[in-house]
Amino acid sequence: MNSFLEKLHQSHQECSDCPSPQVIQQFFESLLGLLFPEHSVQKIKEKSKLKARMEELQERLSKILQRNTHLHEQDGLELGRQFFDNLERIYDWINQDVDAMYAGDPAAKSRTEILRSYPGFYAIAAYRIAHELHLLGIKLIPRMITEIAHSRTGIDIHPGAQIGQHFCIDHGTGVVIGETTIIGNHVKIYQGVTLGALSVDKADADSKRHPTIEDGVVIYAGATILGGKTVIGKGSTIGGNVWLTKSVDPGSKVYYQAQMHHADSSKTDLYIFKND
Repeated sequence: MNSFLEKLHQSHQECSDCPSPQVIQQFFESLLGLLFPEHSVQKIKEKSKLKARMEELQERLSKILQRNTHLHEQDGLELGRQFFDNLERIYDWINQDVDAMYAGDPAAKSRTEILRSYPGFYAIAAYRIAHELHLLGIKLIPRMITEIAHSRTGIDIHPGAQIGQHFCIDHGTGVVIGETTIIGNHVKIYQGVTLGALSVDKADADSKRHPTIEDGVVIYAGATILGGKTVIGKGSTIGGNVWLTKSVDPGSKVYYQAQMHHADSSKTDLYIFKND
């Protein structure tokens, strides 16, 4: 027992002072409720109270950042201020994503339905907030925020990914978007899509390992696109369950089709068509 207690004591001594996932989740959900009252326990009707709430959350973030071992106390205060200075832009981008989800899903009857119930909204909002913290050089906390969304929605977006405006994830369960993925504007992704790496070697950690998806691409359910040199050209459509490790030209349509060869068997072929 004493040796076990010694192990636990050492673990507690060595643990980073970075706040627990519970603290980060409370901050994220409070911030989401400030930005979107659909996620707030109670609407804030007075502008003065909104201002006070924003200042309180900024102070809370600064205190969280001050506990990061790689930041000095003053850095935490300054980074908290910088994040909230950029909050309006984050808010506007998330609203564009909501517009994209509403326009792209015939089943969506209102923006409120998307805000209150769509996993794609929750995951993308978490990503947008986490990505901004990532750009400020903050470690670990952005990943904690996107993992909160991952655990709730099944959508795994690394905060280091670069995602353009009007981004839509429909249904979403099982979507994986890797750290060095680059996604353009007006891209739509369905459930089960993986934008991943060809290599999981640690030596490749600082290289571009994940694909580039250009503007206006649609990727249907179950597609897997791998590799840092793989580029899906502008306006392309990638069909369900397609496996791609090479680039395709702009305007391409890529899909599998079963071809019957005789009564007892069939062969599945990959087809790539490019629009003229």
